[in-house]
Amino acid sequence: MSKLKVVSEKSLTNNSRIVGLLAQLEKSNTESTESDTARYVTSKILHLAQSQEKTRKEMTAKGSTGMEVLLATLENTKDLQTTLNILNILVELVSAGGGRRASFLVAKGGSQILLQLLMNTSKESPPNEELMVQIHSILSKIGPKDKKFGVKARINGALNITLNLAKQNLQNHRLVLPCLQLLRVYSANSVNSVSLGKNGVVELMFKIIGPFSKKNSGLMKVALDTLAALLKSKTNARRAVDRGYVQVLLTIYVDWHRHDNRHRNMLIRKGILQSLKSVTNIKLGRKAFIDANGMKILYNTSQECLAVRTLDPLVNTSSLIMRKCFPKNRLPLPTIKSSFQFQLPVIPVTGPVAQLYSLPPEVDDVVDESDDNDDVDLEAENETENEDDLDQNFKNEDIETDINKLKPQQEPGRALEELKMYEHLFPELVDDFQDYDLISKEPKPFVFEGKICGPIVVPTAGEEPSGNSGDLGKGIAMKENMSPSGGEDGKKPTFTNLAKEDNDRILPQPLDDQNRTISPVHGVNNDIVKALDRITLQNIPSQASLGFTAGGVKKDCNLPLTVLTCTKACPHVATCGNVLFEGRTVQLGKLCCTGVETEEDEDTESNTSVEQASVDVTDGPTLHDSDLYVEIVKNTKSVPEYSEVAYPDYFGHVPPPFKEPILERPYGVQRTKIAQDIERLIHQSDIIDRVVYDLDNPNYIIPEEGDILKFNSKFESGNLRKVIQIRKNEYDLILNSDINSNHYHQWFYFEVSGMRPSVAYRFNIINCEKSNSQFNYGMQPLMYSVQEALNSRPWWIRVGTDICYYKNHFSRSSVAAGGQKGKSYYTITFTVSFPHKDDVCYFAYHYPYTYSTLQMHLQKLESAHNPQQIYFRKDVLCETLSGNSCPLVTITAMPESNYFEHIYQFRNRPYIFLSARVHPGETNASWVMKGTLEYLMSNSPTAQSLRESYIFKIVPMLNPDGVINGNHRCSLSGEDLNRQWQSPNPDLHPTIYHAKGLLQYLAAVKRLPLVYCDYHGHSRKKNVFMYGCSIKETVWHTSDNATSCDVVEDTGYRTLPKILSHIAPAFCMSSCSFVVEKSKESTARVVVWREIGVQRSYTMESTLCGCDQGKYKSLQISTRELEEMGAKFCVGLLRLKRLTSPLEYNLPSNLLDFENDLIESSCKVTSPTTYVLDEDEPRFLEEVDYSAESNDEVDIELAENAGDYEPSAQEEVLSDSELSRTYLP
Repeated sequence: MSKLKVVSEKSLTNNSRIVGLLAQLEKSNTESTESDTARYVTSKILHLAQSQEKTRKEMTAKGSTGMEVLLATLENTKDLQTTLNILNILVELVSAGGGRRASFLVAKGGSQILLQLLMNTSKESPPNEELMVQIHSILSKIGPKDKKFGVKARINGALNITLNLAKQNLQNHRLVLPCLQLLRVYSANSVNSVSLGKNGVVELMFKIIGPFSKKNSGLMKVALDTLAALLKSKTNARRAVDRGYVQVLLTIYVDWHRHDNRHRNMLIRKGILQSLKSVTNIKLGRKAFIDANGMKILYNTSQECLAVRTLDPLVNTSSLIMRKCFPKNRLPLPTIKSSFQFQLPVIPVTGPVAQLYSLPPEVDDVVDESDDNDDVDLEAENETENEDDLDQNFKNEDIETDINKLKPQQEPGRALEELKMYEHLFPELVDDFQDYDLISKEPKPFVFEGKICGPIVVPTAGEEPSGNSGDLGKGIAMKENMSPSGGEDGKKPTFTNLAKEDNDRILPQPLDDQNRTISPVHGVNNDIVKALDRITLQNIPSQASLGFTAGGVKKDCNLPLTVLTCTKACPHVATCGNVLFEGRTVQLGKLCCTGVETEEDEDTESNTSVEQASVDVTDGPTLHDSDLYVEIVKNTKSVPEYSEVAYPDYFGHVPPPFKEPILERPYGVQRTKIAQDIERLIHQSDIIDRVVYDLDNPNYIIPEEGDILKFNSKFESGNLRKVIQIRKNEYDLILNSDINSNHYHQWFYFEVSGMRPSVAYRFNIINCEKSNSQFNYGMQPLMYSVQEALNSRPWWIRVGTDICYYKNHFSRSSVAAGGQKGKSYYTITFTVSFPHKDDVCYFAYHYPYTYSTLQMHLQKLESAHNPQQIYFRKDVLCETLSGNSCPLVTITAMPESNYFEHIYQFRNRPYIFLSARVHPGETNASWVMKGTLEYLMSNSPTAQSLRESYIFKIVPMLNPDGVINGNHRCSLSGEDLNRQWQSPNPDLHPTIYHAKGLLQYLAAVKRLPLVYCDYHGHSRKKNVFMYGCSIKETVWHTSDNATSCDVVEDTGYRTLPKILSHIAPAFCMSSCSFVVEKSKESTARVVVWREIGVQRSYTMESTLCGCDQGKYKSLQISTRELEEMGAKFCVGLLRLKRLTSPLEYNLPSNLLDFENDLIESSCKVTSPTTYVLDEDEPRFLEEVDYSAESNDEVDIELAENAGDYEPSAQEEVLSDSELSRTYLP
C-alpha cells in the first residue's frame, strides 16, 4: 500500500484525524480499493478509539456518519482482519458509552448487520473463534436495546447457531461466556425461550452450573442468569421439573451456602435462588419444591444469613419463594358470606349481589379448584409479538375522554310533581317567621338547657395547649387557676380570657406563637376578641379538668360514674347483666368487678369497686351523655340485634393530651413475620389451632383457662367473626364480610379481656383484601383501655409494634375475588403488651363513631342551641332498609326580624350541601363532620356570619345500616352506595335516592347549591385532600393534550381547595385531583357535578394515618385534627363567600383574619399538582413483595401517567389573585 494515500497524522488535530480516517475508509468502500487500505485505516481508528474518549464521543455524536461508515465497511468487506478491527471498534464504543451508544448502534441498523455476519461466519468450517467471540459480545450488549431483536434473531436462524456453538465448545470458556450472554438476551422473548428449550438449552445450563468451585465463577454466574430467564417460560419450567432439576438447584444452593464462608459469591447464590423463583411460578414447580423439602432448606439457610446485612438479598428472595410455595389454605370458615343474614326487599337482577343470591346452597364459596390459574399452558409457537407495546407510554384507560360525557348536563331526572315530596324538608324557603320572637339580635351564650350529664367530655375541634415538642411524650400539662393578669416575668399573658359563670378557672387559648400578643392594629374590640374565643375551639377540656396537674395525675376524681352493679361474683371477670333501662335489654361489656387499678396503691379503700370509680369532666357543656347514649341504643335496629354497649361508646372519647408520631418501621419486620408464618408449616406440632371465638357457631365453648384471651364484637359497629389461638400468645382473627356481600374486610372493632400485663400478644387479621395499607407506612391500630378510662385517661391511643401488612397464604376463591382466580388475602399483624391485668380493652381500625353517637350528638346540639340566633332543624330524610332513620340537618341564622327585607335575605341565602359516612369503615369522615356541625352551632361571630351567609343542608350519615352492623363499605343491600348515584333504587338505596332527590329539588326550584362536599376517609394516602371535577384537567391527562387548550372552563372549582391549603394544617393541595374517571362516574361527586350542575362538587378525603407535610408532619391524625379540619372547612366557606359575593359580605375582613390567627397555623401551599398516586409511599429497603395487584380495588385511584396539569397563565393569575384577596383587609 502507498503511504502517500494516508494523510500525515502530525499535521492534523485529533478532530480532523478521525474525520480524515473515516473519510478515507468511506472512499475505500466506494472505490473498491485493495483491502490493505481498509485494514490499515480501521487499525488506526481502533487505536484512537481505544486510547481517546474524545474519539469515541465524536463517532457517536449526533450528525456523525462514523457509525454508518463502519457498518457499511463491515457489511461489504471480505477481509478477516478488517472485520475484526471494526468489531473491536464497536466493542470499544459500546462498552464505554453505556446504553446510549448501544441504542445509537441499533438505530443505525447494527443489529441486522451483525446477525447477518453471525450467519455468514457460522457457515465457515470451522468458524473463526475470535470472530464469534466478538460478534456475540457486541450482540449481547446491543440486543437489550433493540425492541425487535428477538424476532430478528429468530428469523435469521441465530438461535440455534449460538446454542450449538455453546454445546460444541463447553470447555472453551472464552467462547462459551459470550454465547451464554447472548442466549440470555434471546430468552427475553418468550417464543425464543420455548424454541431454545426444545433444543436442549435447559439441559445445557445444568451441564455448566454445579457445586461450589473457586474456578469459573464468572461463567457460573452468567449461566444462572440465563437459566433464570429461560425458566420464566412455563414450558421450560415444566421441563426442568420433569428432569428433577428443582432438587438439583436446592442441593447446589446448600453446597454454595456452606462453602462460601466469606460471602464472596453472593451473586451466584442469588442466581440459584432466581432460578428457583422462576421455576416455582408454576404449580408443578411449587409441588416439586415442597417435595424436595425446599421450605425447610430455604428457611434454615435464610435464618443463618440474617446476621450478615449484605446477605439481605438472599433472605428476601428466599422469603419470596417460600411465600409463593406455602400451600394455599382455605379460610377456616363455612362460607365467606357474612355471618348475619338480611333479606332484601328486592333482589337485583345483575351484579355481585344477584350472583350471591343465585349461588346454590351446596356450593363451597370459600375456595375452588381453580385457585392456581398459572397452569394454563397455551404457549403456542405463534405467540404474538408485543415488544412494541412494552415501550409505549402508560395510558390509563379509566380517564374519561368523551368531551360530551364530561360536559355537565343538568338533568332533572324526576318530574317536578314527584320532587314536590321534598317540599316539607325545605320549610326555610316558605316560612314567614310571623310567630317567632325575633326582637333580640344580641348573640346568646352557648348554654345547654337541661341537665348536664355524662362522665366524658367529647371535645370540639381546636388547637392543643401550647407546649414544646419535647413535652409530647409526657403529655402537655396546664396550670390551674392561672392568673388573668400576670404571666412569667411579669409579662402580659398571651391568652385571651374566657370567663365562666360557675368557675373561676381560665381556659387558655394559645395563639400560633407563644410570645405573640394581640395587637391593636387589628382594630378589633375586646368584645369581638372574647366572642372569637368562644367558637367551637373553646371547648377543649384542659388537662387539669381531666385529672391532670402540672405534677402528674390528679387523684381525686369525684364525679360519680353510673353505678354498674354485678349480680355475679367472679374472681376475675364477670358480665354485668343488669338491665339499664326498660324495654330491650342492653348490657355493658365485661369489667373486672374485683377491683379497679388506680394510680395510688395506698388509696385502695376508696377505689376498690367499680361503683366508686369515676372520670372527671369539665364544668362546661358536653356533647356526651352516657345515659342518653344507652337510651338511643335501645331504639337502634341492628341485624344481629345487639344487646351490649361497648365501653368506649358508653364513656365517650377525649383526644389524648399528647401527639402520637407516625411509627418508624423497623427494618426487616415483614420478613420476620413471614418467617414466623412459615414456621407454622415446618413445625406444625407447635401450633395450638384452637377456636376461641366464633360467630358462626353459637354453641362454641369459651375456654376457661386463665391465660387465654376472651374476645367479643357483639355491639354496635363491632366487627370480628372468628378467633383462632395459634401459639400461646398469638391469635389469628377473621373479620366478617359486609352483610349481603362476600368481601370488603378491613374495618375491625372488637373487645379483648383476660390478658396478663407485660406479655407481648401478637394479633393477625388474616382476611384483609386491599393490596396495600398505611399500616406499612407508620399507621398503628387504636386501643381503648377501660382501666385507663377509670383512671382519668378515657381516650383511644395508637398502639402496636412490629406492624406490617402483607399477602398471606389464604386463598380467595374466584367468587370472593370477583371472578379473578389465584388471589390471596392479606394480613395485618401487630404486637401489643397490655398495661393492666384482667383489663377490658378494645381495638379498632380507626376512632369509632357509631350511629347512636351521631344521634346523641344531634340531640345535644338541638337542645343546646339558641333558637333566637340559630335556625336548626333535624328532620328524617328517610328510613333505611332495617328501619333506622337517616337524619337530615338544616342550619342557618335566624332572620334579624320578620320584616320583608330580612325574610327575603333569609330565603335567598345560597345552599351548601354536605354529606358523610357513605362508607361505614371511614369513621374519620364522621369526626370531620362533627367538627363542622359544632362549628356551625357555635356562637363565634364568624360562625354567625357563616350562618347568615348560607343555608346548610347536611346528611351526616348516608349509610346508617352499614355503620350499625360493622360493615366496611356497603349498606345492607351489599352494594357500595357511592356507586349508586346515577340510578339509585328507592327500595335498595333509599338514602342515596332521597339525598339525590333533595339536590334535584333544589335544581328544579333554581336554588343550586354553591358547594357540594362528601366527606370520606382514605386508607392509603396521608393528609387531607379533595377530589373535584374539571373537563380541562381531565382532557389534559389524556393523549389528546391539544384538545385541552380549546376547552374554556371557569377555574372556580380550585378556589376552595386553595383556601383550605392555606388555612388548614392537615390539608395538602398537591394531593388534590380534579380528573374525572370512568370508574367514578356514578359517585356522588361526579353525578352532582354532571347531572345536578354543581361546579364545586367535591369529595374530601381524610387520611386514616397521618400527615407528611405542614404542622402535623410525621404525626398520626387524631380526632382533634379531624374535627379541626371540619371547622377549617367552614372557615374556608366563609372566605369563599368573600370571593363569590364581595358586596354582600359585611363581616370586617380584619375580624376574619384575626379569627384565623386564633385557629390556624402556617401551612405551605405546594405546587398545584392534580394527579393522584394510588400508592404514594416510597419503597422499603427490604425488597419483599407487597403484591400490589392490578385491578385489586374498586376504589383504586389513578396512577401517575402524565405531567402535572398546569393552568394557563390567565387561569393561574386569576386563581392567585382570588387567593390573595382572601387575606386583604
